[in-house]
Amino acid sequence: MILSETPRRILLTKLVTWGHWFTLSNILVALVIAGIYVFASPLPDSLLGITFLLVNWISHIGFLTFFAFVILVLPLIYAFPKSRFIRGAASTIAALGLALLAFDALLYTKYGLHINLGSADLIKSETQPVINAFGWQQWGFLLLLFVVWLSFQLILANALWKRIERLQRIRLGMPISALFVACFVCSHALHIWADANLYQPIVKQDNLFPLSYPATAKALMSKYGLLDIENYKQRKALLFDRNVKGIKYPSNPVYCSINKNEQFVLLIQTDATELDLSNTNLSQYQGHYDLSSNDHSSQFSSLFGLPEIYLSDLNNKTPLMLELPQKLGLPVYLYSQIPLEHSILSGLSTDYDAFEQATLSDKPKLAVGFVTHQQIQSLLNSELLDNNHVVISSFAANRETIEQVPLYANFDLKQNLSTHLDFPATVLERLGCDALSDDYSIGQSLHNPRRNWLVGTKGSKVIVMQNGNRIEVLSNGSYKIYDRKTGEETVETLNTGLLSQAIKHLMHFY
Repeated sequence: MILSETPRRILLTKLVTWGHWFTLSNILVALVIAGIYVFASPLPDSLLGITFLLVNWISHIGFLTFFAFVILVLPLIYAFPKSRFIRGAASTIAALGLALLAFDALLYTKYGLHINLGSADLIKSETQPVINAFGWQQWGFLLLLFVVWLSFQLILANALWKRIERLQRIRLGMPISALFVACFVCSHALHIWADANLYQPIVKQDNLFPLSYPATAKALMSKYGLLDIENYKQRKALLFDRNVKGIKYPSNPVYCSINKNEQFVLLIQTDATELDLSNTNLSQYQGHYDLSSNDHSSQFSSLFGLPEIYLSDLNNKTPLMLELPQKLGLPVYLYSQIPLEHSILSGLSTDYDAFEQATLSDKPKLAVGFVTHQQIQSLLNSELLDNNHVVISSFAANRETIEQVPLYANFDLKQNLSTHLDFPATVLERLGCDALSDDYSIGQSLHNPRRNWLVGTKGSKVIVMQNGNRIEVLSNGSYKIYDRKTGEETVETLNTGLLSQAIKHLMHFY
């Protein structure tokens, strides 16, 4: 009893209690700073994903802050139980730690990376020119900023120390500890379930916070028959991130020449009325698809040669199919009967009268039109086919299913399986450009196709076709195989090699 009431023991108890309150205060500050990570990333699109985000935010940041207290401050309390020294040391440690957290948050916002050995070279290369350009004013400002931040920590530490007797009477230890433990257990339990089921709204948050290593239990669940590990590995290999960020278009510089005497017309029908082609020299080709989920996406895919997942990130880009010929001196005309929502494309388009006049003229040009049945029929009746190389196709009439759409041309194509994604490569090759189509398109030229399969997206699905099969990969990595012609589901074995290759091809503009 006497030992428990010695001055040293009383001081240690006060310092430990003070340390807990000081740590709790800095946990709240750290949670505010960590909000940068949360708001720098798209919010999950499900209630479960948002729940995980909140509990992981609280538990992980709270754990990091408390862990820093345990390994850095608590040993000092027992080794050097001097209140002024402990308050000064703890304030310095807190100021440095939170400043480091803020720097990491800014690094994550700009580059999507955290401070670690893997990002060391990037940090050095980015900061070295800035540091070299610093003068004494900039260094003085940074020093002043840290002094202000350290002063805040010292004021907080002293304010808590002056009120420590009053704070010792407040019994909040158990409720606060219970809150953090509950959040910790909930976040890791949710992640174990999400990892086993490849639930993307949770799994894609794995690298949101620094030093984050969420729990998994695949080996244990597999051991007790709760998880088919081979099926899990297969589904994980098929996952594709639809939230495309930071893409590069074209993926490499495109250098090629253009035949300035070429006359090429690409017409895509926007309505479902059947064309009368009985008196034309157009050849019809089977196995052509429009995989887009709406007409606007179909316009985008036809001009860029990229699936709709890339649409929002290319709103300030010009399709290479139009830009390259125009820059090399070939007149380019674009018309759309339905609105062009893409900001740059709407500025490039012309009215129908000017488009019709240019299309029917016996002059070199590239003309691309999204037109009605009546407009196509009128152009065909006006000797369009006499002077131009012409390709005609159509939007999908039914977006709920995946069915073939018409494809006609007045010159030979070597096409067996194609989509609207193939139009840019086909047009540019016909115009004389011999650049690699993979640098600017997911599709391939219909003059000289190099692959016997195609890949695209339709909403949240990845679509892969080869021979008589159509494979649909869902957002959770599960898949279904259908007969391409009948649309009926089949029980054929999945070609994982093909699927992995197709998804990699789909992602190469990242």
